[in-house]
Amino acid sequence: MDQPGFVASLVAGGVAGVSVDLILFPLDTVKTRLQSPQGFNKAGGFRGIYAGVPSTAIGSFPNAAAFFITYEYVKWFLHSDSASYLIPVKHMLAASAGEVIPFSLVQFPLWESLKALWSWRQDHVVDSWQSAVCGAFAGGFAAAVTTPLDVAKTRIMLAKAGSSTANGNVFSALHGVWRAQGLSGLFAGVLPRMAAISLGGFIFLGAYDQTRSLLLGLGKESPAV
Repeated sequence: MDQPGFVASLVAGGVAGVSVDLILFPLDTVKTRLQSPQGFNKAGGFRGIYAGVPSTAIGSFPNAAAFFITYEYVKWFLHSDSASYLIPVKHMLAASAGEVIPFSLVQFPLWESLKALWSWRQDHVVDSWQSAVCGAFAGGFAAAVTTPLDVAKTRIMLAKAGSSTANGNVFSALHGVWRAQGLSGLFAGVLPRMAAISLGGFIFLGAYDQTRSLLLGLGKESPAV
C-alpha cells in the first residue's frame, strides 16, 4: 500500500469509528440491558444510556484506524489475478487479521461481495452512499446470525463471580440460555441489535469510504514535492 493509501485508511478508519460510536452508543446500551438476565428495567432501563460516550469515542479512533489499516493492507497483500471464488476468502482473512471475531468474518466478505455485485450491475464502482447501503445490509445480516454469541458474551460479562457462566465458556453460557429460555433467549435483543448494527454499518462503512475517497482525491490533486 502506498503512503497516501496508508494515511487515508488511517484517518478514514478513525473518523468512521468515532462517528458510529457517537451515534450508536445509546442503542448498544439498550441492547445489552435487554440481554441482561435480571431484566431490562432492573438492569437500568433507559437511565444513563449516554454515560461513557466520550471515552468510548476517543478510544474508537485508534482501534478503528488500526483495523482498517490492517484490513486494507492484507487485502492488498493477498491481491492477485486468481479465481474470483477465492475473493471472499481473502476478505475473510483480511477481516480476521484486523479483528478476530465471527461478526467481522461475516460482515466484511458480504459487504465486499455486495459492492462488487452492485458495481457489476451498474458498470462502474459504487459510490460512497451505495457502499453505505451495502454496509447496512451486511451488518444487519451479520448481527442476526451472531446474536447468540453476543448473548453469551453479555451473560458471561454480567455473571456473578464464581458461577459456572463467569468462567468464560461460551458453549456453557449458550447451553444455559437454551435450557432456561430456549430459542427466544438465544436471540434476545436481536431486533435492536440488527437495527443498531445496520445503521452502524451504514455510518461506519459509508463514512470510511467517503473519507478515504476524499483524502485520496486530495492526495492526487496535491502537487508532488
